[in-house]
Formats: sequence, C-alpha cells, structure tokens
Amino acid sequence: MGYVTMPEQPLRIGPYAVDPAVVLAPMAGITNVAFRTLCREFGSPTSLYVNEMITARALVERDPKTMEMLTFGADEHPRSTQLYTVDPANMREAVKIIVAEGLADHIDMNFGCPVPKVTRKGGGAALPYKRRLFADIVAAAVRHAEPAGIPVTVKFRVGIDDEHHTYLDAGRIAEAEGAVAVALHARTAAQRYSGQADWSRIARLKEAVTTIPVLGNGDIFSAADALKMVEQTGCDGVVVGRGCLGRPWLFAELHAAFTGAEIPEAPGLGEVSRILMRHATLLAEHIGEDKGVRDLRKHMAWYLRGFPIGADLRKQFALVSRLTELADLIAQLDHAAPTRPTPRGRAAGRGHLARWCCRRAGSTTPRTPPCRWARN
Repeated sequence: MGYVTMPEQPLRIGPYAVDPAVVLAPMAGITNVAFRTLCREFGSPTSLYVNEMITARALVERDPKTMEMLTFGADEHPRSTQLYTVDPANMREAVKIIVAEGLADHIDMNFGCPVPKVTRKGGGAALPYKRRLFADIVAAAVRHAEPAGIPVTVKFRVGIDDEHHTYLDAGRIAEAEGAVAVALHARTAAQRYSGQADWSRIARLKEAVTTIPVLGNGDIFSAADALKMVEQTGCDGVVVGRGCLGRPWLFAELHAAFTGAEIPEAPGLGEVSRILMRHATLLAEHIGEDKGVRDLRKHMAWYLRGFPIGADLRKQFALVSRLTELADLIAQLDHAAPTRPTPRGRAAGRGHLARWCCRRAGSTTPRTPPCRWARN
C-alpha cells in the first residue's frame, strides 16, 4: 500500500487540530456516544467523531429524545454534533441554545440527506438548489456560533441529480458565509448510495474552494481507499460513513495509513466477537441494557457479514435482548474463522426524486428572492 504525504500542518476545524485528517460521518441512529467511543478507541483521539444528526427544530422545542442524543463522553473533545433544518430561524435559535448551554464545541450542517421524504420537500441534499435559502441557513449558524469560538462546517452532495449539480456553488457559498470547512459526498441525491462515488467532483470542489479545507466522502471502505482519494483529489481529509459499519477498527487502519505506520490486520471472528460485546456494553452503559441491546440489533448483520455463521444463529443474534444472551450466542461462534473480505457497500438502485424544483409554473428556478446566490 502506498503512503500519501499529508500537509505538514494538520487539518484544522476552527481552533481544533484534526490529526490524522479523518472524520467519522454523522449517521442517524448509528453515531451515538457508544459507537463514537468505540471508533475513538481504535482511531486517534484527535480525529473528529461527529454525533448523529439532530433537527434544529427539535432542539429548539427541547424534545427529550433530541436532548438525550446530545450526550458526549467525558473525554470526548471536541464535542461535535450535526444540525439539520430548512429554516434559518430554527437554525439561529438552535445554535443560540448550543452556545448558551455549552452543548457542543463544533457544529456540522447537514445538506446531504438523500431520503425522498426529505428531498421531495426541498430539504436535505436538495436544499442547496435554493441558493438564497442555503446561504441564509449557513449564515444564521455562523453568525451565532463564531463569536463563541464554535466552528461551523457544511456537508453536501454533488446535487439533486445529473441535471441539477449544486456542489460548486454550495462550496463557494459556505466559504463566503463563514464556514471553516466543507465536505462533499461525491454522489447526487438521486444516486443515494448506488454506483460509484465520483471523486473527480471532490477535486473540482477543491479547485473552486480555496480558503478553507475541503473533505471528501464516498466509497471509503479501506485505508487504501482513503489514501487513493487524497492522492486523486487533493482533498484535505476524509469523511468515513458506511465503510465503518460493523467495522470500527477501520479507524485503526486509517490512523496507520495516514501516519505511515504498518496497517494492522483485519480481525477474525474471535476478535470481532470481542468488539461486538464491547459495543453492546457501551450501549448498555449509555441507554440501559434493555434499550442498548435492542439498539445493537441493527449492527448485527454488519458485524457478522462474510463470516461462516448459520441462518438460525444469525436470526438469534438479530433478536438478542440481554447481554448474557449475547455472550451465550458469541460462545457458539467459530472464533478461529479467518478475516473476511473488505465490504464494498450496498448496491441499491438509483432513487427517483420528486421534481419539487420544477413545479413552479413550469420553471426550474426556485422561488426565492433575487440575491447574489440566485444563479443556477
């Protein structure tokens, strides 16, 4: 495996050095404090591990589940969370709460969600098409976070579909409105997670955005993938999402790759079993054994994928409800089973996005007031 020379100065997200330049992507229902702790145990404590997305409106309304999601480990620093909204006013009020109550040290903004129920209303990955609204939301966050020393970053996709690319404007707008870094998932919203991420888009964004770091996201399933992305695009760091599902040790591989150390061998089933139990224990400590073990069920297929395990035993893992039950099931595994191949993600088909942007009297121009970001 090759070694890519990173800049002498580490990636900086505002006042925070991110070294190596590896970021755990926020993933709804996944990157809670338990999973972030597990990833940090394998990776570098000075990389960045982002909390799962919360909605600005839910934070403003102090939804109990949302407030619970804003939980961080005692040694977790910076405390990084992601906000989502389609309303600048909600973003403003949410950031004011975060600042006043010291709830986080870094705010990431989500404009990358490809879920149809979000995009069909013009939110998520579709929102940057409305340049004025996008600029207003970013500005609202920066205006209230920056004086408190809280850096704001922005994550987005290439665009809505192949006919509606927004990423270059989104990057320039975020840069102009005061974001300290941007991250690009190199797919359109219509692609969701299908096909191959187009890393050339990351390279183009890096050329367009010149004063703040540009991070790359999409199809990083191994240390080799991360090195290749940096080499091909010149990006300042990598954002890892689906590649670490059921594989938190990927952060150990990434740390080694970016520091020139020997890449550790991927674990066999015996070691994966130990990691699985550690994850379960962390969840139980975080939200109680009942909820924690039930939450772990979604991770079972990811952890056990590719190993020789019978269908009946897999089903039992998927229905586990107690730590003792999990330990008994783990004891039935063949701990000598060798390392599995590196997964390459799911091959879901392309999605169809409702053309909300084309429903305005036959126009493809969003109905927002004219402004400096009004160009298409």
